[in-house]
Amino acid sequence: MARTIAVAIPKGGVGKTTTAVNLAASLAFSERRTLLIDMDTSGAAGLALGLTEANSKAGVYDIFNFISGINTAIHKTEIPTLDVVPANVHTLLREERLMKLADNRLILKNSLRSITRDYDYIIIDCPPFLRGLTTNALTASDSVLVPVKPGHFALDAVDKFFKYIDWVREVANKMIQIEGIVVTMYETGSRATEITMRELQSKYRRHLCETIIPRHAALAEACFYGKPAILYNINSPGAVAYLDLAREIAGDQIPFEQRHIVDESVQAISQQA
Repeated sequence: MARTIAVAIPKGGVGKTTTAVNLAASLAFSERRTLLIDMDTSGAAGLALGLTEANSKAGVYDIFNFISGINTAIHKTEIPTLDVVPANVHTLLREERLMKLADNRLILKNSLRSITRDYDYIIIDCPPFLRGLTTNALTASDSVLVPVKPGHFALDAVDKFFKYIDWVREVANKMIQIEGIVVTMYETGSRATEITMRELQSKYRRHLCETIIPRHAALAEACFYGKPAILYNINSPGAVAYLDLAREIAGDQIPFEQRHIVDESVQAISQQA
């Protein structure tokens, strides 16, 4: 039975998509069957794995419109154990239509029922706003991972989101848990980083992930090539950090092997490309 994790917070530019894509890829490299679902109408998660309008046959838009079932919307990636459901929105009219349909918060949950035994992990990349699509994701999830970029309004966004999660527990999914708060785009020596970390440790210490994601160019560069960081440069600090995050989240459920096994997997995929 799949463990479903939403990656969400009502704030843009904090690394939600980067975290969803690279966490999913890192879990997949443990030879665990992983599905990434792109619930953000920008379609960034799909693009980060090489899916475009031209090569996407169906996606979240089609599922919510009952045009296609979820199995039709699942696409393969370069990583054999990683599949993706793209957003497949592409136009403003489609986006407006999807937002209205998402008021039914049970659509995603009902759609996932037929595939939960096909995967070990389902990772959902959420849009940077509450209600609608995010509510669908939280209703369908076992837990939520909250990425936080150090900055002036970081704690405000976390406070707001935690209150929203409490509401979701009351009306839609009483079992949803906080997977953790993961600090992204960390810069050593930054005053904003120091203040944010101090505030998070003071108020949310028990939810803080041990893994911290550094700001690193390779994470952004990988997206331009339609690859997760682990396939772009496995030795980059960002790729290593997301492997550590996957290991932390998986806990004892996944016996991650030594680093050289991941290296061999990357080499094998590169040779097939």
